[in-house]
Amino acid sequence: MKRTTAAASAVPTLVAALLLAFGASTAHADTVVTQSPPSGVLSLSAQASTDVPQDVVDITLFYEQQARDPASLTDALNQHANTALKQAKGATNVSAHTGEFSIYPMTDRDGRISAWRGRTEVILHSHDFAAASRLAGELSSAMQVGNVSFSLSPEAQREAANKLTGEAIASFRSQAESSARAFGYGGYTIREVEVGRNGTQPPRPMFAMRAMAAPGNAAPAPVPMEGGTSTVTVNVSGSVQMTR
Repeated sequence: MKRTTAAASAVPTLVAALLLAFGASTAHADTVVTQSPPSGVLSLSAQASTDVPQDVVDITLFYEQQARDPASLTDALNQHANTALKQAKGATNVSAHTGEFSIYPMTDRDGRISAWRGRTEVILHSHDFAAASRLAGELSSAMQVGNVSFSLSPEAQREAANKLTGEAIASFRSQAESSARAFGYGGYTIREVEVGRNGTQPPRPMFAMRAMAAPGNAAPAPVPMEGGTSTVTVNVSGSVQMTR
């Protein structure tokens, strides 16, 4: 009986010890969570941007035809596309690849298929606007010009962004210096900083441009075109610790 009483009396003591340990741990956790953030921290952002001439042109050529059956229509469409691609391979500074290809049925008033219509595309891609324009004009007898779009190449975008990065960082540092002094501090140290580059504006399309046929035996007239500009922007953001 005495052994039973001793074991029972030890239980409250153990429970009390655990509760004290838990309370101490909870008090320590509360202290960590409620720590105040450092003072004199300033968040800033700066940017630099410029307009860069678009240096890439994409010309979409297309050919449409109607036929009684899809097989003969497919052959005709492929023939026109292959002829254009073969001719484009001989051009300098211009690459060509196939675009969209579609065939769909046409129905009569009774809902029966009366014919098939299809469309094939060839896309010319180049940094040389003049060469692409001449080739589009030469291909005008076989395919029409659907649209012309201009864009900025990744290489031109990177070159512009590299130049702008120094300007954006200088602006960030200037803001940090002037703001720190305005708040009565003597200077600052950088806590964290992030440099990001915004995407360029989407390609500028010029729809429904068609090559003009030249009279007589003269060479086909080139497709008139003129690119625009894309805006490249570099952002610098972060925080600084103002110092006395």
